[in-house]
Amino acid sequence: MAAQLSPEDQARVDSVISSGVNDVERKPFRPWLLLAIILMVLTVLSGISYFLAWQQGVV
Repeated sequence: MAAQLSPEDQARVDSVISSGVNDVERKPFRPWLLLAIILMVLTVLSGISYFLAWQQGVV
């Protein structure tokens, strides 16, 4: 069973929740930008690994 709060405690909880203390303005999520960054990092790491393999004569 869930414990019920007293009316005074519930009022305090409601006031904290509605005060917006932890409310932070955020930029909208941009999934295409995230995908572009991931692909850029993957391309750079692949290029570095290919260059190292080429230097060692593997490729």
